Parts: sequence; structure tokens; C-alpha cells
Amino acid sequence: MAGGTWLSQNKILPGVYINTKSKGSLPVSVGPKGIVAICEPLSFGPVKVVSEYIPGDDPTPIIGSNLLSSAALFLREMCKGSDTTPAPSKILIYRPEGSSGVAATATIGALDVAAKYIGARGNDITIVITADPDNVGYYNIVTVVDGDMVDDQYINDLGNLIANAWVTFTGTGTTITATSGTALTGGVDPTVSATDYAAFLTAIEPYTFDIVCYDGGNATIAAAFAAFAQRISTTTGRKIQAVMSNNSGANSEWVINVLNGVKLSDGTTISAAQATWWLAGAEAGAPYNKSLTYAQYPGAIEANPKKTTSEIESAVTTGDIVFFDEFDSVKVCTDINTLTSFTTDKGPEYSKNRVMRVLMQLCNDIYKQFSLYFIGKVDNNDTGRNLMKGWIVGYINEMQANNGVQNFTADDVTVQQGNTIDSVVVNIEIQPVDSIEKIYITVTVSATEAE
Repeated sequence: MAGGTWLSQNKILPGVYINTKSKGSLPVSVGPKGIVAICEPLSFGPVKVVSEYIPGDDPTPIIGSNLLSSAALFLREMCKGSDTTPAPSKILIYRPEGSSGVAATATIGALDVAAKYIGARGNDITIVITADPDNVGYYNIVTVVDGDMVDDQYINDLGNLIANAWVTFTGTGTTITATSGTALTGGVDPTVSATDYAAFLTAIEPYTFDIVCYDGGNATIAAAFAAFAQRISTTTGRKIQAVMSNNSGANSEWVINVLNGVKLSDGTTISAAQATWWLAGAEAGAPYNKSLTYAQYPGAIEANPKKTTSEIESAVTTGDIVFFDEFDSVKVCTDINTLTSFTTDKGPEYSKNRVMRVLMQLCNDIYKQFSLYFIGKVDNNDTGRNLMKGWIVGYINEMQANNGVQNFTADDVTVQQGNTIDSVVVNIEIQPVDSIEKIYITVTVSATEAE
């Protein structure tokens, strides 16, 4: 379905066209959210495929390592949530193909073994072949990874071997060579370039997600992610944000930039680029009625590098997310995006991510609801338009009950006949609720005893 913004009522395709602008207020919403998309260079797993990972599941089928491995650090950080908001509900993982990647291999007599996927992780695979002492000519072909048996096949002909999740087999005949353990070797990780990230953006576009994460340090790629988030949000009818660490000054409500990293309690140092993992997951998981301002980064013990008060003030002025230490925890200073240039149609409230979540949720839910149940199904007359208004009012009332918006009444929604017989024009006015961030206190000390 077509979507995006509109300047005049001249659209050709059926669709939902939504504009947002400031009027001391801004739009909101309810509905499922919490999906992060990431292009992650890995040492194992399918390439150029979007895989769905649900937090808490075993990621081995996707990344070739369990959740406790160093390769899964990005997932562990993404799935933490904060002390006040939940973790993401789903992570979309795309492994770039890159170039010059090599799959690990081994030759054992007449049997050739190759890792199922390119990458250095294949070098951790070992094949053990043992003869059955009770049945001459039969052998157990065992695939071992990190000392654990992941596959065991009992054969008397190499041609009967079946590929498993880790390796493929090539060979025929009954001459089978036993081995106490032959490791695959020669696996090399691919070199990933900007072209691979461009392929990711193309591949991920048809999917539904809230946050797209770039955890690299290439400014050109960061700019491409920023442009992608803005294009998706302004031309397709869906609203997303991009989280990155190398695009300070992007000046966009669709871009969230991380300035520094953290140190974890186990001694792990998380760079600013790696801190995008946690922030992307936290931003996606945070509901529309919550802010990440002063939210704690779970497991972090200090900011890295630490920033002075003046440096933090400067960073906030330029629209950056900054981590700081307070009371033995690490917190987000203020939950903002990079928008710093404001207009009458796009005021300072657009720089607050809680407000943006309200806006994004409202637009995404209206887009989905209208495309599923209104376009082509509801008459464009007073009855049909009142049905549309009734849904919007009920929806926003639910958000108001959850402290997402305030001071909303049914009169804040109008649904009118458009310029053509098949069009309607909807106007919604709402006032989002933000979190208390600045507390000004005056303490008066009396010099005399109260009477």
C-alpha cells in the first residue's frame, strides 16, 4: 500500500498519507512494537538472509554460537532492556556476504568435509570417525563443535552421509578412514564493505521494525542509514529511527547518535559503536509512555570515556546520547535524537524520543488499521467517516488512559470529505506527555524560630 506525507490532495494510489507538525502538541499510539534490525558481520551463519531472533532463544542456528559466547555479545547487550523499560521483542539479524570469505574444510581419506558457511568459526569444527567393533564396516561419523557433539551418523557408505547444521559431506564408497579428531581449517571471515550494508538496507526494507542499528564506524555508511530511516519514515507510511555512533550533527528526528560507551561489571569495554546495541534494543523496547532519560544501562559500572559536565552539556546541545555515572550506575543523560534545527512545523518536542515514540506508534498503527480495515471497505459518506473518527478517538483515549497523551477530547479529531469522491482528510490534535527531566527547587532557610 502507498503511504508517506502529503502537500496537496493529488495522490494517485490508494493509501494512507500522514503529515505531522507542531502545534504545542503532537501525535501518539498503541500496539505491538519492539523490533530491531541489524546488519552484523559474523563468522558463521547464512549470508544475505534476514533471520528472526527472539530474546532468550538459542542463537546458534543463526550466528553459529550460543548466547554466552563472545560472538553473541551484541545480542546480550541488545536484549537487556533498562531498569524501567523492557527488552526488544524481536531482533532481525542480517549477515552480510562480504568478499574473500572462505569456508573451513578437511579431507579424511575419501571423505571431504566443508563448513556449511564461510567464516573463521568453521575452524572450530572437528570430525571424529570411529569404527563399530561389533559391526564390521560400519562407522560413527561425529561432528564436534567446541567439544560438544552436534551430529552423529552411523553409516557403512560415505554416500549415505547427510549434511547437518554445521558441515556438508562429499564422498562415496565403503572405504572409510577413522580419525580421533580432524579439525576443519582454512576458514576466513569475509571483508565487509559499504556495498554489503547497502544490500542490507534493500533486504530489510520490506520488513516491519522500529529501530535499525548501525554498529560500525564508517561515516559514509552511517549517513546512508540516516537517509534510509528518513526515507522510510517520510515516503512509505511507516516510521522508524536509526541508532548509530558516528553521525553527530545529523540533525534528524529519525537519527539517534551515541557519543560514548561503557565498561561492564565483568571488565568488558563497550565502545560507543558497540553501545548502539544496547541503545537500539532499549529504544525499540521502550513503550510510547516511557522515556530512557536517566534509564540505567544494566551491568554497566562506568561510562567510557567519562565526560565532564560541560562536555555532556555540549553533547546534549548537538543532539547526542551520553552515558554518565551516578550512584554506582551508568545512565542515559537525556533521551534525545539529533534534531537541533527547529521550525514552526517541527518544534523542539520532535527532538525527544518519548514524543517520537508517540508519533511513530500513532502513525504506524493508523497506517496498519486503515490499510487492513478501511481502504476499499468503508463508504466515503458521513457514516463511514464517523466510523473512522470513532476508531481514532477510541484509540487515543486508550493512550490517554496510559499517560501517553493528555487533555484529549473527541473534538480534537476531524474526518472530512477530501477534494475527490474517494478521499478523506483527517486532522488529529494531541498533546504528548513527556517525563519530568528538570527539577528546580528553592529551599528557604529561616533565621528565626517559627511562631
